Amino acid sequence: MHQPAPTADLLHRTVPAPAGRLHLVEQGTGPLVLLVHGFPESWYSWRHQLPALAAAGYRAVALDVRGYGRSSRPARSDAYRMVELVEDNLAVVRALGEEQAVVVGHDWGSGIAATSALLHPEVFRAVALLSVPYTPPGGPRPSDAFAQLGGDEEFYVSYFQEPGRAEAEIEPDVRGWLAGFFAALSADTMPGPGRPSPHFVTRAGGRLRDRFPDDRLPAWLTEADLDVYAGEFERTGLTGALNRYRNIDRDWQDLAPHAGAPIQQPSLFIGGALDATTTWMAGAIDALPTALPRLASAHLLDGCGHWVQQERPDQVNRLLTTWLGTLPS
Repeated sequence: MHQPAPTADLLHRTVPAPAGRLHLVEQGTGPLVLLVHGFPESWYSWRHQLPALAAAGYRAVALDVRGYGRSSRPARSDAYRMVELVEDNLAVVRALGEEQAVVVGHDWGSGIAATSALLHPEVFRAVALLSVPYTPPGGPRPSDAFAQLGGDEEFYVSYFQEPGRAEAEIEPDVRGWLAGFFAALSADTMPGPGRPSPHFVTRAGGRLRDRFPDDRLPAWLTEADLDVYAGEFERTGLTGALNRYRNIDRDWQDLAPHAGAPIQQPSLFIGGALDATTTWMAGAIDALPTALPRLASAHLLDGCGHWVQQERPDQVNRLLTTWLGTLPS
């Protein structure tokens, strides 16, 4: 049974970054491990990893990604393109007085971590990706590809594109929406086989939350945990977080010079076997030995959904610390 993560030793700080400031939470001393969250989360999604990494001899640092929590929220939508978030990661490493870091990402954070490693191998010496495998840049324009999914229904990434549209659904009841979204993608509360997918909306006025479970929280999420997430988004709104989705075509253009490029640093992948992402991207997982030539191992955790480091903290902590222990110091 996993024990709640201690918080007494956590150090909160802000550091200068290209868009203003970034909020970090730090624990431990040793080689730097930078933890990058996804949507719709915050540094808090790494609450179980910070003490485990610190105990294993690492300087664990979880940030609020630009647009989230106590980090700066630029007004321009294009301020959330991938190359700018990579610059934020570089700024964190420099602000902490370090020269290199291992970068670990979940969900959108996986893409940010992978791109950081791709563009700056001299700084990011190894990369661990959770839930979303690395796919080299290239291929069709993302907005075109997503628009073709779902037939009579609209894929959630397309639904998020229009400024203000998803905000109008979420912000009147942030806490309730988050509870449903977390539950919809968790192994113990996700809709069963044959139920409508929570990743799509009906095109005629549909909402994502119409397909969310609304009767219970997943086992990993306490009311107090939900209060933390909801409190941040009630204060900041969702636009900064959603702007990440609104830059997928800009990312495609920015990274075109790196089409097909593998990541050469040591790497690790961890996903949930019940996560729709690992099903949709099964081909990318199979191709990881080519995309990540120094992949140590890839793990699909049985009975686990999308929120891997929160659903299975002990297992993820063991995999991370064992892998970190194999890296050159």
